[in-house]
Amino acid sequence: MQSIQLRTLTIALGLALSGMAYAGGTGSSGTAGGTGSSATGGGAAPAAQPGTGTRNAETNKDDKLARTDRKFIEDAAGSGMFEVQAAQLAASKATSPEVKNFGNMLVKDHSAANNELMQLANAKKVELPAGPPRSKRQDVEKLGKMSGTEFDQHFVREVGIKDHQTDIKKFEKASKDAKDPQLKAWIDKTLPHLRDHLAMAQKLPEAGKGGADAMGSSGGASPKSSSTATSSGSKSGG
Repeated sequence: MQSIQLRTLTIALGLALSGMAYAGGTGSSGTAGGTGSSATGGGAAPAAQPGTGTRNAETNKDDKLARTDRKFIEDAAGSGMFEVQAAQLAASKATSPEVKNFGNMLVKDHSAANNELMQLANAKKVELPAGPPRSKRQDVEKLGKMSGTEFDQHFVREVGIKDHQTDIKKFEKASKDAKDPQLKAWIDKTLPHLRDHLAMAQKLPEAGKGGADAMGSSGGASPKSSSTATSSGSKSGG
């Protein structure tokens, strides 16, 4: 009887030990599961890799835009912001009604072009400057300190004529060199407006003799505009 009880106790003890071993295995598996769940919860970790991949993909998309195209977008944005700021001064400070109207037109046209360029830049993931380049900001400050006839003449000759001549040359070159078709379309849409602005500035009395001479040398004025200008414009054929 005693041996039977001993055998029963041995069997019970063996079962208990097996149960503990099984429980330990489950615990271990639970630990693995816990690890798995922390990996799922740390699913943030694996999920971080796709996130990195997405960022890489975005960088790759940016790489599809030629460096020269990106540089032109950045420069055109800075120049466009300068035109708006300077033209806003003319709209409020100009003494001549014609210069004031010209300033208002530049604000309207360049603001519209800037908005289109900003949308294009967003689509191409190009970060635009917060404002005009430092040299242009200094030009705006210089303009802001002027008044009367001095302001009108400086605005027409420097912003209306010289800056537009510079912009036209850059846009004409970019129209030929641009790799991105959407950018080229924006350039080709904006370029005629720049030429019109230049032609109008050259006709203003404040342009002086320099404005008339610029008609022949700028290459930016349209033939129609040049035909009504001085003889130097007629000789150049616009």
